[in-house]
Amino acid sequence: MSTVLILADFSGDKATKTTAELATAGARIGEVTAVVLAAPGAGAGLAATVNQGPITNVLIIESDDFASHGVAAAADALAALVKEKSPAAVLIASHAFGKEVAGRVAVATDSGIITDAVDVSADVTATQLVFGGSTTVHSQVSQGTPIITVRPNSIDADLSAASPAIENATAAISDIAKKATIASSQPPVKGGRPELTEANIVVSGGRGTNGDFNAVEKFADELGAAVGASRAATDAGWYPHSHQVGQTGKTVSPQLYVACGISGAIQHRAG
Repeated sequence: MSTVLILADFSGDKATKTTAELATAGARIGEVTAVVLAAPGAGAGLAATVNQGPITNVLIIESDDFASHGVAAAADALAALVKEKSPAAVLIASHAFGKEVAGRVAVATDSGIITDAVDVSADVTATQLVFGGSTTVHSQVSQGTPIITVRPNSIDADLSAASPAIENATAAISDIAKKATIASSQPPVKGGRPELTEANIVVSGGRGTNGDFNAVEKFADELGAAVGASRAATDAGWYPHSHQVGQTGKTVSPQLYVACGISGAIQHRAG
């Protein structure tokens, strides 16, 4: 049976629902191996949370370079696995980090890439929504290993318990990947609301709020929703940039999207 690699997605020290979504899509193609990239000593703890969805194996790669060199080191490690295992496909979460890793892996392995897929079929055909969601595109990679980024919250995840086999692996990080070093980083402040990219309901505020997000937050809490904001609101300093929704912000795929005081720009209507 063919192997599918997924890059396990984490929020803090736990695998996100997106990991199960990737595994669900990957299982249509072949046997799913989740790749965990971790700091030394942290791999086993992270791998233990990769316990939902049809995941057969978890492969842990530990290195200080992932924290020091970020995307470049992660892409090097994943590219080495692709060359070693020749998987039927590689699925990665379609957020800023995931898409940059995917692009680098595609270049390193001379493979085609498809981004922002909302579905992946058994024959590795990806479905994308383009032109503001007005057109559906079905596409396949014609060269190398299909590298596909999947939009979070777009696939109904199999959340059944998984007990995958766990093993450790090594990957050499090239000197080129180490040319840029991360001096410091700060994780986004998380509140009690759902993660924006994974939320089933999102309430967003824009210029029409005049900077007062109290009503937006109250309504979101009534619905158990995440709070988003337009670029105008975040640029004005009314709400953190980490909550920006749109082409230059985060891509969301909720079941319900409520826009409050937003002009109707295409990126807020397309979803």
